[in-house]
Amino acid sequence: MTRDEIMKIIEAQNVNFFRLQFVDIFGFTKNVAIPRSQIGKALDGQIMFDGSSIDGFVRIDASDMYLKPDYDTFVVLPWRIKDGVAAARIICDVYKSDDTPFWGCPRNNLKRVLAEAKEMGYTMNVGTECEFFLFEKDEYGEAITQANDEAGYFSVDPDDAGIDCRREIIEILEAMGFEIEASHHEVAGGQHEINFKYADALTAADNTVTFKWVVRSIAAKHGLHATFMPKPIFGVNGSGMHTNQSLFNLDGTNAFFDENGPLQLSETAYHYIAGIMKNAPGFAAVTNPLVNSYKRLVPGYEAPVYVAWSAINRSALVRIPASRGLGTRTEVRCPDTSCNPYLALAMMLNSGLDGIKNKLEAPAAVNQNIFSMTQAEKDAAGIESMPASLQEAIEALKVNPLAKDTLGEHIFNKYIEGKEKEWDAYRIAVTDWEIENYFNNY
Repeated sequence: MTRDEIMKIIEAQNVNFFRLQFVDIFGFTKNVAIPRSQIGKALDGQIMFDGSSIDGFVRIDASDMYLKPDYDTFVVLPWRIKDGVAAARIICDVYKSDDTPFWGCPRNNLKRVLAEAKEMGYTMNVGTECEFFLFEKDEYGEAITQANDEAGYFSVDPDDAGIDCRREIIEILEAMGFEIEASHHEVAGGQHEINFKYADALTAADNTVTFKWVVRSIAAKHGLHATFMPKPIFGVNGSGMHTNQSLFNLDGTNAFFDENGPLQLSETAYHYIAGIMKNAPGFAAVTNPLVNSYKRLVPGYEAPVYVAWSAINRSALVRIPASRGLGTRTEVRCPDTSCNPYLALAMMLNSGLDGIKNKLEAPAAVNQNIFSMTQAEKDAAGIESMPASLQEAIEALKVNPLAKDTLGEHIFNKYIEGKEKEWDAYRIAVTDWEIENYFNNY
């Protein structure tokens, strides 16, 4: 899309308010809203903001930053049209005052990693599967932290109490240009999934951020609270972000497909799998960034706990879906949707490329249910565990040589600093569980 095309849409659809969006290093979407009179200035990348006010960005003495819009992300917001007046948004990259990219911007960082992959001869396609919960609110407008329906996997109305909200979310997404492939109620009560078509990695990250924003906005319109918290309810499945990913050669062929290879996978695919498995414990703090993320990564709830791969086994970290040809891909099952998708995709991509560069050999596939294996059987198969807590994940990230190269020094240091503060705040907190179990007994 060009600047002129955007201006014509703004005129034709009476766009009076314009949102400039970007994402901080912890994955939170930030927003600068401007009136119509400033849209031309915004499209020319001349809108300035105070970077020192954004957690993890810059010091107060180096705070002037600019938002450079990506024209291809411009869209009119269907749910913000009222009385013939519309609003629109565009996603931006953050630049410094000297007109150079700010490498603390996660989107800039992913673009850098993708450029390095292209130098190796690859582009990356990604499809994320984002699960979420819908909760009712009480009379005070607070979310009720229990399932608001008793439906299960693939249930239909009237059991699926969130179906009307989910339908409107889909309608809004399609109006914004998403190609929705499927939607359904998930395993837990109040849990949902909407699948949209894969895209190049940068667009996929943009789409994931947009998806979360739309879901939360439309849920609020229906008087519901949507959460992408990985494990909001004890004893039921948590919400993940299974990430389907493949590399394509620059001639448009799938680098993971080999008609004559084992499982019709190429050597490149096996090296990529090996790279993911080698680095998975060391990127978990990015793909699973919350204290709560590790309440999901426990045995028995379909979330992967062990570092293994399989073409048929959904308890493995990496699964190979059945599709072949252009659809040949890996599915990395550990990430959850609380992650920053720009950083998570950068880490997974560079992990796979590490396997390709160093010709790492993938271990044998594990085709049995890993949750039913004894510790001796797992040891014999060489199956390692993912970190069991955010603290373990942070320590693994610190010593992963790939991490600083992938995230860049600024994001690497600021991210670890922020996550260590988060863990420390959790460590010293007194929880309801402690009160229930200790208060009257000691």
